[in-house]
Amino acid sequence: MRLKHLFLVIFYFVVYCRENESYKILGIFHTPSKSHYIAGGALMKALAEKGHEVTVISPFPQKKPLTNFRDVSVLGIEKLLDELFPNITDMESMGVAEKLNLTLTFGVIMANFTLTHKVMQNFLSTDNVAYDVIVMQIFMNEAFLGIGHHFKAPIVGFSSFGASKWTNDMVGTPTPMSYVPHIQLKYTDRMTFFQRVCNVLAYVGETLYMDWIYMPKQAKVYNEIFPDPKPTLDELLRNVSLVLVNSHFSLQFPRPYVPNMIEVGGLQINQTPKKLPTDLQQILNNASHGVIYFSLGSNVKPKNIPSEKQQEILNAFRKLKQIVLWKWDDPLVPGKPDNVFINSWYPQDDLLAHPNVKLFITHGGLLSITETIYHAVPVIGIPLFADQHLNMAKAESQGFAITILINDLSEATLSTAIAEMLNNDRYAKKIKLMSDRYRDQPLTPLETAVYWTEYVARHKGAPHLRSAGLDLSFFAYHSFDVFAVLFVAIYSVWRLMKFLFRRIVLRLWRKCSTNEKKNQ
Repeated sequence: MRLKHLFLVIFYFVVYCRENESYKILGIFHTPSKSHYIAGGALMKALAEKGHEVTVISPFPQKKPLTNFRDVSVLGIEKLLDELFPNITDMESMGVAEKLNLTLTFGVIMANFTLTHKVMQNFLSTDNVAYDVIVMQIFMNEAFLGIGHHFKAPIVGFSSFGASKWTNDMVGTPTPMSYVPHIQLKYTDRMTFFQRVCNVLAYVGETLYMDWIYMPKQAKVYNEIFPDPKPTLDELLRNVSLVLVNSHFSLQFPRPYVPNMIEVGGLQINQTPKKLPTDLQQILNNASHGVIYFSLGSNVKPKNIPSEKQQEILNAFRKLKQIVLWKWDDPLVPGKPDNVFINSWYPQDDLLAHPNVKLFITHGGLLSITETIYHAVPVIGIPLFADQHLNMAKAESQGFAITILINDLSEATLSTAIAEMLNNDRYAKKIKLMSDRYRDQPLTPLETAVYWTEYVARHKGAPHLRSAGLDLSFFAYHSFDVFAVLFVAIYSVWRLMKFLFRRIVLRLWRKCSTNEKKNQ
């Protein structure tokens, strides 16, 4: 028995050591939007807490040092956003093609800025760490894949959005255009024929633009930064080990995924809410009629909302019994009512967890929509750009939201929407149902993301997850070559049968004619 116990101790020790193996992990998050970094940052902090040695390249260094966490601060990218998008709300009036062109142009500028930054150049030339895995934000930065080749480490892609062409092409995830709406369109998965036509055109247009114009520009940046010998950017693009997407089937429209695309939507959410600041806690606790939280995210600046719009919003809030907490960076126009509190920052996730929060007025960003579903707070959405229109279209189709376009935003439209939300309990019931579905997971999204990141490190890039579809041409992937051969074969058989039929019928006809003449 003692020998058996000894073997068991050795076995469990080996398993324990394997499960608690420490890895060296590099995270790259070049986004100018702090809201996009929040989710990726949560993953990197969780990896550090598990004992891994984590290095993170981003424009958002930690205010306080963290154990096992090293910041490499590449600053200045946020200024590029202000230069290219001086008024981000102007995108509301742009067409799909114009939005796509502007967004992808910005992506190339961002990638070049970050890779040529002196801090990044110094890091690439002096950092000699043998990283086990690189977690890289995937968003218009394909040239960054060269960093994986530079360090000879597998790439785990991380998308702050759901699945998109940027992520799908890396792992071979299929995108049926018949029921998966394009990210720039406001459609649901139940499209009319006309909407499906527009959806196909959007996908085809995006593919042509990205393959012929955008990707050559990313390849140029990649070729200028990383020395030879190196694989082509297209080869690196098709050898990403795994992609984590900020979505979940209970929140999005059901769609297919390959095994190495993993849903981790909401990994930034605190399963146990953190303690709120004392003054904020008192406001929430004392709000006898409830609280409305209003935030248009981190990319919308006060200058983007005209003073007349601000006044319309305040006039709508003035009529309310509820307290309004408005995330706003500058002083508002004169005449702020006493029930409106202004602050440049609120702990949104923890705030939404308070039972007195009755309504969330949001821009419709994916992080905000996920948090509001988790905490079961109905929403009024004012979408402005990117995937926000699609997110709000989903939210409305699922029955827990009302959308107001920025051009239609007024005292009347906002007041009507708020009254409908507060007085009709169907929205609260619907989002409670959504919340129950979303919370029903075997692991938390953060635990799932940590597990799969470690999985890639454990299995040296996990090449066994790679889809064979990545090695097929467009025609082979869609079996057009097979259909062409089958068509030719069927056509040939048909022509042969037709030929034989004619020959046989003709012979019989001639024979019958000959016999008939003989009989005469």
